Amino acid sequence: MADTTYASPAAGLPPQTALHTGRATFTEAYALIPHGVMRDIVTSYLPHWNQTRAWVIARPLSGFSETFSQYIVEVMPGGGSTQPEPNPEAEGVLFAVAGEASVSIEGKTHLLKPGGYAFLPPGTAWSLTNKGNVPARFHWVRKRYEAAAGIDLPTAFVANEQDEPIIWMPGTNNTWGTTRFVDPADVRHDMHVNIVTLEPGAVIPFEETHVMEHGLYVLEGKAVYRLNRDWVEVEAGDFMWLRAFCPQACYAGPNRFRYLLYKDVNRHAKLPF
Repeated sequence: MADTTYASPAAGLPPQTALHTGRATFTEAYALIPHGVMRDIVTSYLPHWNQTRAWVIARPLSGFSETFSQYIVEVMPGGGSTQPEPNPEAEGVLFAVAGEASVSIEGKTHLLKPGGYAFLPPGTAWSLTNKGNVPARFHWVRKRYEAAAGIDLPTAFVANEQDEPIIWMPGTNNTWGTTRFVDPADVRHDMHVNIVTLEPGAVIPFEETHVMEHGLYVLEGKAVYRLNRDWVEVEAGDFMWLRAFCPQACYAGPNRFRYLLYKDVNRHAKLPF
């Protein structure tokens, strides 16, 4: 595939002369957290993680994310955790964007380089360390797994998106496609974390309006994205949250536009009692 880069927070702080003309937006249907506001002052520290900080860009909250949390985690050399996940019912995906992280899953060690992807079922014994000389950064998507009667738990696996094919949408002349890490019909999985690619000038040509909640982190490029009633400019390092049924569409910019996409899938709608 084409040369790939992965955005991550710039950190630091803007100068005192910076203007307050950013794009941060929080509405009833979507939120836009632009890369320019992901600074040192908004990081969090997590129990049992050493020499580590995280930008929490989504969490379950009234009027915000309902099904998932998403962190951008930065682990300094020598840092990491042997007790990373506090909730035994949580499943997770790690997606590496910078540096290298050594991940032990059920006793087997894997090296996550940029583009590296690890799926962690609930109850998995895993740990992570940075044995390199530069900070390691990765996305950590967490969801409470929704078990289904008679359906086995999915199994852990490790991959790298640069080794996986892009599945192009029909009729798009290979300009809009998805890198999928699990079979969409595999109902063991109740979430997908994939990568969407739009080549320069490509479009999502209709307003998708669907039951899946979304988290979109722009890995590279820029675009104009339809979010509910608004067309907004987005670029590498921006994060978007879309509630269920929020209309969305896209016009890609002059360069390849790619984003990491979360959605909840393959389960019945919960009914109130």
